[in-house]
Amino acid sequence: MNTSHQIALDLGNVTHFDSGSVGTLVAVCASARKVGGDIKFANLGNHTKEVLQITKFLTVFEIFGKTEDAIASFKGSTATR
Repeated sequence: MNTSHQIALDLGNVTHFDSGSVGTLVAVCASARKVGGDIKFANLGNHTKEVLQITKFLTVFEIFGKTEDAIASFKGSTATR
């Protein structure tokens, strides 16, 4: 079985995002990293970016403008952030 622990989440359609959401993302990222994986985020709306900035997590997570760029970054491509 071929299993990947690399996840790119497109958050473009997120309508509600708060500190609880940030906590959930931190827990999911920690779980992925425990098994050698990673999670990258793409297409964040203004509110989502603002919450991540206020909670000081904007620089902790890898964030990309496009989902394709987040996916390409797993392959070692030079994706534009």
